[in-house]
Amino acid sequence: MRAPRIGLVLTLFLRSSQVQKKRAILTVAAIAWGSLSLVLLLAFGEGLKNQLDVASAGLGRNIAILWPGETTKTWQGLPSGRPIRPKIEDIDLLARRIPDAHAVSGELRNWRTLYTQGAKSVNGRLTGASLVYGEIRAHVAREGGRWLNPLDEQLRRRVIFLGYELATDLYGDEEPVGTTLLVDQVPFTVVGVMKEKIQNSTYGGLDRDHAVIPITTFYAQYGSDRLSNIVVKPTRPELMPTVLEQVYSTLGAKYGFDPTDDRAMGTWDTVEGSEMMGNMMLGIQLFLGIIGALTLVVGGIGVANIMYAVVKERTREIGVKMALGARRGWITWPFVLEGMTYTVLGGVVGLAMAVGVIFVLELLPTEGNEALQLLGKPTLSPAIGLATAAVLGLIGVLAGYFPARRAASVDPVETLRYE
Repeated sequence: MRAPRIGLVLTLFLRSSQVQKKRAILTVAAIAWGSLSLVLLLAFGEGLKNQLDVASAGLGRNIAILWPGETTKTWQGLPSGRPIRPKIEDIDLLARRIPDAHAVSGELRNWRTLYTQGAKSVNGRLTGASLVYGEIRAHVAREGGRWLNPLDEQLRRRVIFLGYELATDLYGDEEPVGTTLLVDQVPFTVVGVMKEKIQNSTYGGLDRDHAVIPITTFYAQYGSDRLSNIVVKPTRPELMPTVLEQVYSTLGAKYGFDPTDDRAMGTWDTVEGSEMMGNMMLGIQLFLGIIGALTLVVGGIGVANIMYAVVKERTREIGVKMALGARRGWITWPFVLEGMTYTVLGGVVGLAMAVGVIFVLELLPTEGNEALQLLGKPTLSPAIGLATAAVLGLIGVLAGYFPARRAASVDPVETLRYE
């Protein structure tokens, strides 16, 4: 289409769009409401996905937790039903034998440990762990403190790292780092307090409620070297099946059980769980997107109906134009532009409203409200913008194209009889 013809089309469009201003406003409002619904639903889905990802990371990313079990298969003459109880020494064994493991850590655990600070006493969980435990289990010290270091483990120092809620129960608003805490009546120095985090999964209670000491110190104090758990992290998530096979093979050779006996050691593979969660969230986002898109389609149908009504009102005018030699594009393009303009204006208004709603929700405090912390806040993303633009563009084109095609198919002779 040459420039003069584009100017002619725009002139015809502007003249026709000024005839029914009230109808245009209502049409834009319908599209705006649909756009608002679509953007908010997608933004809530994105916010929920991001928050669940953060909450899942509270346990640790791409790790597997193994715990002692009993054999269910006979192996080389040994009967089933034998308990398998790995020991502290197996941590180094696994680290040496599994090249694809980024880290291997062990846990010793007391479920009821007496913590005494001054006149205050609290019963809670105590974990003896390897140094890499802090990294792979997301135990980050808040400002002013630290995690355990190699000398703590090597020298069996009596140092302790507190979960933030346990620290609050014992110390209130006081700073615990550097103070002495009695653990089952044995003095320990507090070297760090865990930074607050969101955690939606656990295998032995939330981390905020427990304390961690070096695994060597735990063994020295309580005399137990049988691991409660083994935590492994592969160098890459896709290597998790290989790493778990190597764990079972190594421990099976040492303790005499079938490496394919998955009951000998219970396993929780968070990589597999993350994939399932990702697929579930994708389904939720698609569901929310479909609902929002259908709401927007209803507004698009309203645009199409209005455009059909406009074609009907201008039937005689269209016939006269065609009889005088108007070309097909001069008839169709003003209708297409009118439909797209209504859609775009409605989309811009709806997006502006959605941004305003999201901004207000961002100001709402979530501290102390676990439900809001887990649900997250609506989040706009480039993907949401592209999806909204694609749906709006498609609706705008279709809402203007079909009425325009009908207008272009008008028989000039028949329009003379039209009332």
